[in-house]
Amino acid sequence: MRRYFLAPLVLAALLVVLLLRPELMTPLLRLLAEPGQDLIYDRKPLMTLALWHLALVGAAGLVATVIGLALGILVTRPGGAEFMTLARMASNLGQTFPPIAVLAVAVPLLGFGFEPTFLALCVYGLLPVFETTVAGLRGVSAPVREAARGMGLSGVQRLWRVELPLAMPVILTGIRLSTVINIGTATIGSTVGAVGLGEVIVAGLQSGNTAFVAQGAALVALMAICAETALRGLGRLADSGALTRA
Repeated sequence: MRRYFLAPLVLAALLVVLLLRPELMTPLLRLLAEPGQDLIYDRKPLMTLALWHLALVGAAGLVATVIGLALGILVTRPGGAEFMTLARMASNLGQTFPPIAVLAVAVPLLGFGFEPTFLALCVYGLLPVFETTVAGLRGVSAPVREAARGMGLSGVQRLWRVELPLAMPVILTGIRLSTVINIGTATIGSTVGAVGLGEVIVAGLQSGNTAFVAQGAALVALMAICAETALRGLGRLADSGALTRA
């Protein structure tokens, strides 16, 4: 188990160090900044911005995962198959409209800040979870389902004890994709007042400070890589059966 999470721990440690000691990036940022420009964003602590960024992505990811799982389970049950087209259209909605368009609609209704960005990320992160849930559950072979039925398991028991554990590696792939996408997408929330690392990028764009843009982009990219490697390790655990045994 340790080998699956060594790389994420190292990357997370590097991210924390750069958030607490951003001056370590000064030699590289100096190459990008114009003479006289600030190199390190110091209007707010970077750690505070990163924690808000993670909270936003985590909250939206949790909602998107719950809805995506529920819809995926619904349409793969005999009684819910007729809703497949409707569920797929709903989950595709986020990919049809870019997040900035969702923000443009949400801001007049929800105001500025956390709420419209949260809604945009929920909508945008739904599709990968839904599609991989459907693919994972449909990938459980008929003989396995029949064996579970022959053991006397009810439909709910077959779902929780057999189908979901077998489908979990595929489902985790969707959750991983959704999370990584939303870590990057959350940066646009700063354009409508959401607190996050997007503030650093937006401040750099507004002031023409390339060092700020590079600093914010590097921190967001490193955060996304940390999440991707951690969730990939979790997926490998699920694929090996370690999560099921636990």
